[in-house]
Amino acid sequence: MEKADSIRRSSKNQANALPVLSILAKDIGELANNEREIYSPILNKWHPLAAGVAVATLHSCYQNELKQFIVGLTELTPDAVQVLESANKLEKDLVQIAVEESVDSEDGGKAVIREMPPFEIEGVITLLMKEWISTRIDVLRTCVERSLQQEVWNPRVNKERIAPSAVEVLQITEETLDAFLQLPIPSLPALLPDLASSLDKCLLHYVSKTKSGCGSRKTFVPTMPALTRCTVGSKFQSSWKKEKPQVLPKKKSQAGMSNSDDLFGIPQLYVRINTLRHLCTELEIMQRRVATNLRNAGSANVENNSNGLEKIFDSSMAACLEGIQQISEATAYKVIFRNLSNVLWEGLYVGEPASARIEPMLKKLEQNLEVISDTVNDRVRAWVITDIMKASFDGLLLVLLSGGPSRAFSLQDSQMIEDDFRSLKDLFWANGDGLSNDSIDKHSSTMKEVLPLFRTDTVSLIERFKHLMLESCGPSAKYKLPLPPTSAQWDPTEPNTILRVLCHRNDEEATRFLRKTYNLPKKL
Repeated sequence: MEKADSIRRSSKNQANALPVLSILAKDIGELANNEREIYSPILNKWHPLAAGVAVATLHSCYQNELKQFIVGLTELTPDAVQVLESANKLEKDLVQIAVEESVDSEDGGKAVIREMPPFEIEGVITLLMKEWISTRIDVLRTCVERSLQQEVWNPRVNKERIAPSAVEVLQITEETLDAFLQLPIPSLPALLPDLASSLDKCLLHYVSKTKSGCGSRKTFVPTMPALTRCTVGSKFQSSWKKEKPQVLPKKKSQAGMSNSDDLFGIPQLYVRINTLRHLCTELEIMQRRVATNLRNAGSANVENNSNGLEKIFDSSMAACLEGIQQISEATAYKVIFRNLSNVLWEGLYVGEPASARIEPMLKKLEQNLEVISDTVNDRVRAWVITDIMKASFDGLLLVLLSGGPSRAFSLQDSQMIEDDFRSLKDLFWANGDGLSNDSIDKHSSTMKEVLPLFRTDTVSLIERFKHLMLESCGPSAKYKLPLPPTSAQWDPTEPNTILRVLCHRNDEEATRFLRKTYNLPKKL
């Protein structure tokens, strides 16, 4: 120990100074080899296992020092790991000498080995690693809870328009991984899954809280009213009022947005989307860096664990993408069915269709698209706008097929409806600067399939409806047509969709058929 202390003092100002017990382990190893090569051949005259006794004594002396060191350990630092690895190597060397020098003894050296109780370094490292991981995960968990409680999702807090809470969570995650990678443990890849799993749980909790309370498509799509028939030739008034979701009244800006104090206002929802996108990107970078660092360090079992190393955050990344999808869709339907309710549900085609066309809705939509352009990260902007487009098409279809008795359309109105639909598509195409034609065509396919029903004459619609009902219900439908079930999706080849076109058809033939067949009322 005196020699070790001397070496330690001489190297204490060096950047890579070795811990004292690492130096001692190296010196004892050299001493054991000298004992074996120089002194044991002479001492064997008096004791046949002189080398074995010598290494057992050295093993015991070092173990006494090591025990004191381990008792005083409170954290697994790089220096601590270096000492433990040095001790592990020393023990293997001493045991090897004892075995080789005792091979000719009666018990093959078993008596000597019994005098060398193992250091159990791997067990010590495993225990300390669990404590190391637990300590750092507690820090991250506390950070997640605290930062989420303080988070207001303010789109003006930074130019990236991401939540500061995510920046802090990512910073602690990165610092934890960096500290882990600095530990000089050959078995790091084997220990990584425990750390990664714990980090992943904290990150999944953050993602879950980020999307919690944002709603879904069903939250904002209104319940369809009961079926009615038209009063032919009348000028409809907006006497029908749809049942709105129960929400607290909120101030709206000119673009129909909630104010910045609302944690679930439209801009705040977009910040949540940006945050999840940023989180996913950064985790992917960290994941690749961990795998690269371990490979470059030549860690044991890296090749066997290569696939696992590149997937340590797969669960969190998948949750981020799922969260983006959920929030984006919910936000789109909130914009269309709640924020634009006055120009969609309460205004579009109410009364005289030609006097209540789609232009006011397009104007409001354009304002919302400008907010998206200013707020949403460009990597998810097309995703968000696509969801807005899908919600717009759904809203238009719902107005046409389930708009209630305040709306009625004649055959002549079909061209007007198709023109409005074309204008809606053009808004999202934006002269080639917006969404692609392929995307617009894909998501407007249902609308394009249903629109021909509005230019089909009433008699043909009734005959088609009867034919489909006979096909689905059998011969009994000849005597009394049952009401078709409400379908999950509009389809020109299913009777529910055709019936709803008839309910909004402003002519005598449709009204007479609906009264005679189902006795539908004119009002709700």
